[in-house]
Order: sequence, then C-alpha cells, then structure tokens
Amino acid sequence: MYPTLFKIGDFELTTFGVMMAASFFVAGWILSREFRRRNIPDDYAWSVVVYGAIGGILGAKIYYAILYQSWDALFSRAGLVWYGGMIGGLIAVTWYLRNQRINWFVAADAIAPALSIGYMLGRIGCFLVGDDYGRPTDSWVGIAFPEGLPPTTAYHLREFGADVDPTLPADAVLKVHPTQLYESGGALLIFFVLVWLARRRPASGVIFGVFLVLFGIERFLVEILRAKDDRFIGMFTVAQVISAILVIAGILLVVKRKGRAEA
Repeated sequence: MYPTLFKIGDFELTTFGVMMAASFFVAGWILSREFRRRNIPDDYAWSVVVYGAIGGILGAKIYYAILYQSWDALFSRAGLVWYGGMIGGLIAVTWYLRNQRINWFVAADAIAPALSIGYMLGRIGCFLVGDDYGRPTDSWVGIAFPEGLPPTTAYHLREFGADVDPTLPADAVLKVHPTQLYESGGALLIFFVLVWLARRRPASGVIFGVFLVLFGIERFLVEILRAKDDRFIGMFTVAQVISAILVIAGILLVVKRKGRAEA
C-alpha cells in the first residue's frame, strides 16, 4: 500500500490524512446540496462539517483512550475510532443545530448521506495505510499488508486472536480480508439507498433512522471478519454491541417518526 505520499524533514503527508480531508470536503459538498433541498441555507452545512470534524476527532481519541485505558493515546496520531468519532460528532453537531434553531430531524436526514460518503472515503484511507484489516484468508480476495499498521505478520495476527497456523514463523506475512474495502462498498450502497429514499419524501427523521439501521447491520457483519483485540463481551466486539444499539435506535426512530407523520 502507500501509507506515505511524501516526507520533508519531520513533515509527513499520509494517504490516510489526504483521504480524511477528502471525506470532509466531499461530505460537506453533499450536505450543502441536501440542505438546499430542505430549504436550509447551505452556509450552515460547512459549519456542521467543522463542528462534526472537531467533535468527531475528540470523540474518537477519547473513545480509544478509554477502550485501551491509555491516556497517552490522546496525543498520538493513532486511535481515530469511528464510533467514538460518531458519538463526539453527534454531540457537537446537535449543540450547533440547537443554537442555530435548525430542526434536528430535518438536518439529520440531510447529514445521513453525507456521513455515508465520508465513511466510504475514510475507509479507503484505512486501506491505503494498511489499518483496520480483517482475519487471515487464503481466498482470492486476500491482501497482504507487509507495511501495515501493524503489518499482517503471523505475530501481530496472533496478538489479535486470529487463527494462525502455529508452525508459521512470527515474521511470516499473511493475506487478510480487506475489510476496509468491504466497509467502503457497504457505505456506498447505503448512500444510494438513502438517496433513493429521500426522493420518496418520507417523514423527517426516517432517513436518519434507516441510516442507523443499515450502518449498524453493515458494521456488525464486518466485525465478524475483523482482526481485533477488543472482544471484551464474549465473542462480540465493543463495536458490535454499539452496532446492535444503533439498529434498535434506528428502528424505533423510523417507527416513531413515521407514526407521527401518519397521525
């Protein structure tokens, strides 16, 4: 992969950083279009992106530090965990929307497609730097990350609890499921579903509810293949527990908002 585009002295431009920036810009462009469709001034869209970015990065770092009980992680370049970022971004954006007196459900429906595209681009960034990959596989989809974060060696995969042939040396580089691309494809599919749903003009809040359901299902399934060391709740990861909560919350939101519109 290509973790570093170029390096000048201590300055390093990573592909993940470029894709992160691209995700915010593209998400902001989509959000501005969605805001205009809902008669919200598109200037607010870029403010939402800024608040979402700040809250998201802080939330991601705090989530990671709590998860691994390492406050040093707050000041490292690693540890940008999606669910922590989603929670932090949601809090920051909700605060902004309330202060601007923008209807939360209308704005959330506009934000959902933008989130999907942003997530899709962000996961491509993870792929390019060899991060957040899956378990070992001998299938044709397998990809090795010899310079990943960390490399897909037998040693690191064993640390993640993956099933690795015990006869393999620690430095053997293995092919793994490119779960980053699985998620990227899933997020793109969710985006198209939300765009299709928006054309049917459902009650406000329904689109965001559907996003929570679809994203929760997608993430729960991908976590089965992920190489991770945070399976703290039996066979389930923390992300799978949060995914299940999102699915339930999304279903309740759809039922409540749709019922209110029909009443």
